[in-house]
Amino acid sequence: MIDYIKILEQNPNGVLATRSGSGVRTRVFQFLFAVEGRAYFCTDKGKQVCRQLKVNPNVSFCTYPPDFGTVLSVNGRVEFVEDITLKTRALDENPMIKGVFKTPGNPGFTLFRIEAEEITTYSPEAGAKTYKPPYPAK
Repeated sequence: MIDYIKILEQNPNGVLATRSGSGVRTRVFQFLFAVEGRAYFCTDKGKQVCRQLKVNPNVSFCTYPPDFGTVLSVNGRVEFVEDITLKTRALDENPMIKGVFKTPGNPGFTLFRIEAEEITTYSPEAGAKTYKPPYPAK
């Protein structure tokens, strides 16, 4: 299994693709951190993306380094997370996000993770590869 979290940590900015009734939407998003091999992100409860994720939690997050060395796509389902400790961590590790939401108890602050079902990488050296993540027990 590839260490996809390491790639996310090195390249946290990417594009999140969601499905809606009118098709596919893409948005720039930032990977925050990982716990037990699961990638965490956040958004505002009032945004359209949050409503779309609740209706259809299937997503794809794609990121890559400036030299396109290893392109990474994490494909799976979103799970919303209400854990106050993880919300606090997201704010403490990301001053820009803390500036927006202020406190982990902010009712608009929505933390979610991607339960990856498939991870795809592409690099000029190795070509395309697909992985299934082996998660530890919850």
